[in-house]
Amino acid sequence: MTSSPAATGSRLASRLGFSDRVFVGPAARKLAREVEAGLDLVEEGLAVDLRIADSIADAPSRYLYEAGGKRVRPVLSLLTAQLGAGNVPAVIDIAKALEMTHLGSLYHDDVMDGADRRRGVPAAQTVWGNNIAILTGDLLFSRASQLMSRHGDRAIRLQADTFERLVLGQMHETVGPQEGDDPVEFYIQVLADKTGSLIAAATQAGAIFSGAPAEYEVPLRNYGEKVGVAFQLLDDVIDLSAKPEDTGKVPGTDLRAGVPTMPSLLLSVETDPESTALAAEIDAGVQRIAAGEDPAILDDALARLRDHAVTRKTLDLARSWTQGAIDELSVLPKGPVRDALTRFAESLADRSS
Repeated sequence: MTSSPAATGSRLASRLGFSDRVFVGPAARKLAREVEAGLDLVEEGLAVDLRIADSIADAPSRYLYEAGGKRVRPVLSLLTAQLGAGNVPAVIDIAKALEMTHLGSLYHDDVMDGADRRRGVPAAQTVWGNNIAILTGDLLFSRASQLMSRHGDRAIRLQADTFERLVLGQMHETVGPQEGDDPVEFYIQVLADKTGSLIAAATQAGAIFSGAPAEYEVPLRNYGEKVGVAFQLLDDVIDLSAKPEDTGKVPGTDLRAGVPTMPSLLLSVETDPESTALAAEIDAGVQRIAAGEDPAILDDALARLRDHAVTRKTLDLARSWTQGAIDELSVLPKGPVRDALTRFAESLADRSS
């Protein structure tokens, strides 16, 4: 049965976080059908490629994949591939590899962050322990590299460079800024490496392996990185939300755990007495929570941070990165691919409104 115009693109739009009204008109609906067909191939392939013959490794390797996820990175690869030959086998393999890389990073992140849950299920290390969770992440990175190796030096280099940035971003976040580093610039670089690099690889890879015009590659890579930075900055704002029923977590979860966010970094460089006192109160509260006190001791301070000018500055900064991402698309031909990428970037800002 042929999909109705209203239904065409609904699944794709929901994954990217915007209304399917973007996919109006024959060309846009055709684009949505192509990307959704490619996504079906990616999902079918992941279900096979994440099965491990070894009985010890099999269940952990499939765990987070089977928990769900929007598959944003494969979707972006498939979307930019429509600027070239579309859903060719290389694009499907690269999309699968990048999703495996993302999944592998989640196993590691949850161990390092001490997370209890991921995608609505207990975090992997709470089921199998830290060692197995870390090794499972490593195994997924290996599987991703195997997929990439099928497509030559360019694919291998893309995977290696992206993986290096993921590791460096995590390392720098763990160690923190060093003497002489600007803490805000340092934090932005961490976001670009930890989140932006993989999204950048996804948007660039779709163009590379579909044979799209070479002049699209760098702008699409820049677009992906800037979208990743904007996404994380907006998450910092959402982390302070007073509506846990919307965000799915207690307001200020990251800050209560001692994880720096852009509002807290901007607050730390403010010099007025009220800001200085608030920063000191939050720092002291974090130390007390780490010593075992109730995390609720920071409720009042975090409510004041939510209403502070530094949180509005963070939102403005995120929007400037979003606009920077959209500006990168000017080299692309006008049409449904450019429109969808633009709306995806705009939808990030909508999350905080």
